[in-house]
Amino acid sequence: MSDMEDPSRIARFRSAGIIAYRSVRELTQREKKHLLREILEVRGLMPLLMKPRNKQLWTSEDKAELKLHLRRLSEISPYLLVLMMPGSFLILPALAWWLDRRRTRQAPAAPAA
Repeated sequence: MSDMEDPSRIARFRSAGIIAYRSVRELTQREKKHLLREILEVRGLMPLLMKPRNKQLWTSEDKAELKLHLRRLSEISPYLLVLMMPGSFLILPALAWWLDRRRTRQAPAAPAA
């Protein structure tokens, strides 16, 4: 009997495949919820941006809100870039992993003077 016909090897391969699939599915769901939450937070940006066009001035509160919206957009811009690419649903789990890895990375120690 060859290795490819070994039932225990096939069972292990199937089990690993199921675990990998579930892991990618959970990762995708988590990042999808995060992205949706951030997009909903940026919802009031368009009326705010249209104020000068409608002959209205931005108040200091409007400017602070604009900064907040732009900061949120800069955080989700990698997602938006990936979503515009063909086959993006395949790349999204890899992007989520990379962003998560970057978030948990330790800050480099400051050089001693």
